[in-house]
Amino acid sequence: MSKNVHETIAVAMSGGVDSSVVAGLLHSQGENVVGMTMQLWDQQRLPEVRAEGATGRCCSLDDVYDARYVAQKIGIPYYVVNFEKPFEEQVVKPFVSEYLEGRTPIPCTLCNNFIKFDRFLEMAEGVGARRIATGHYARIRYDQSSNRWQMLRSADPAKDQTYFLFGLTQEQLSRTMFPLGGMEKTAVRALAEDLGIPVAQKPDSQEICFVPNGDYAAFIDAYLKEQGVAREQAPGELVSKDGKVMGRHQGVHNFTVGQRKGIGIAASEPLYVIATDPATKRVTIGRNDDLLRPTAVVRDVNWISIEAPSVPVRAEVKIRNKHAAAPAELVRNNDGSVEVRFDEPQRAVTPGQGAVFYQGDLVLGGGWIA
Repeated sequence: MSKNVHETIAVAMSGGVDSSVVAGLLHSQGENVVGMTMQLWDQQRLPEVRAEGATGRCCSLDDVYDARYVAQKIGIPYYVVNFEKPFEEQVVKPFVSEYLEGRTPIPCTLCNNFIKFDRFLEMAEGVGARRIATGHYARIRYDQSSNRWQMLRSADPAKDQTYFLFGLTQEQLSRTMFPLGGMEKTAVRALAEDLGIPVAQKPDSQEICFVPNGDYAAFIDAYLKEQGVAREQAPGELVSKDGKVMGRHQGVHNFTVGQRKGIGIAASEPLYVIATDPATKRVTIGRNDDLLRPTAVVRDVNWISIEAPSVPVRAEVKIRNKHAAAPAELVRNNDGSVEVRFDEPQRAVTPGQGAVFYQGDLVLGGGWIA
């Protein structure tokens, strides 16, 4: 894409240091910048799971205040856009339904796919911005030989966020900027100080914005209650992998594959959740070795940096954000899904999580573990 010096750039401002630096940096470079904050979730809802005074969450009213203050200090136009309804429909409700189906979803990825790089791009056009910029730690480049926009890991491995961005399309990438992708986090904070950004030392957000206390099961119960949905109590059995009943539980949605704490069974060795089955209401538990899986099937795959391959491809695959990408072979099935054949069995391959494919720093694509 050719750069037009008069082209407006809409910066998604969360109130944190990263997006604030993006806005300040682009403005200092002479770009025509507009700041926009997405209001996604009413933090006053669901008092049962509200975490008063909690830190480490995003999208609170304090964050909106911080973003507005930063925009004022920089001297750029600023807007708050309300995306609460689409956020609930496309992020919160799928999150709840996936958990009730025994899968472990990633709401941040859903938010990126359907809100931050979809609705936000549309809203940006409303203020005359053809491009958007965010504080994500990732890199984008255009490859002329393949005529594709490519995504790469960030220069700071500890902050890399490409795992949550595997759903971005070619159109979205062509209109998106990640100005921090080539920077270390320490350098970003130093730049914030240099630019006079008032949130330079603000802690990073950690928790999911609509689950501020981190208790997913409690959120699901509170949300269904608010919606007037009388979720039937679904106690079930805790069983060993050979089917022996070892105890009882109060609901499959309280468990996720790989979980160790909160199982409620005393044993001489650590026990883990190795499978959940909402249909039978059974939660299977076992040893750490029982979590190892040699393969995974990945559905709804989005190929980013390459065309969908017709032959097997070697890659490194991440099955969780903090997972060290594991060498594997990717075999594309006739239905478009991908069978991941790991060189070495991997622990806790969890249905509902993302699987993202890499070749070095290059992000080939990704999808959802079936």
